[in-house]
Amino acid sequence: MYKPEPIDTEDVVLSNDILELSEALARNTHEVWAQNRIRDGWTLGEERSDTKRTHPCLIPYEDLPEEEKEYDRATSLETLKVIRKLGYKIVKE
Repeated sequence: MYKPEPIDTEDVVLSNDILELSEALARNTHEVWAQNRIRDGWTLGEERSDTKRTHPCLIPYEDLPEEEKEYDRATSLETLKVIRKLGYKIVKE
């Protein structure tokens, strides 16, 4: 049986600049997801339907419900923490 074992990032503290980057990454994650869905023939619908290829989140990031934004935020935040945990630096030029 598969047992996920993500890199432990509990001890990683991110600066305010990186936290701002996290929100930009979350927005972009949604944009890429939506672009791929639309390219694959999905359209906006009141509920998700794999057979009809409709999804209620095919809307701009700022219009998403907070719980949907949190999904993208968690992904971007964890990615940034893993980058730091692996010893990389993120520097704004």
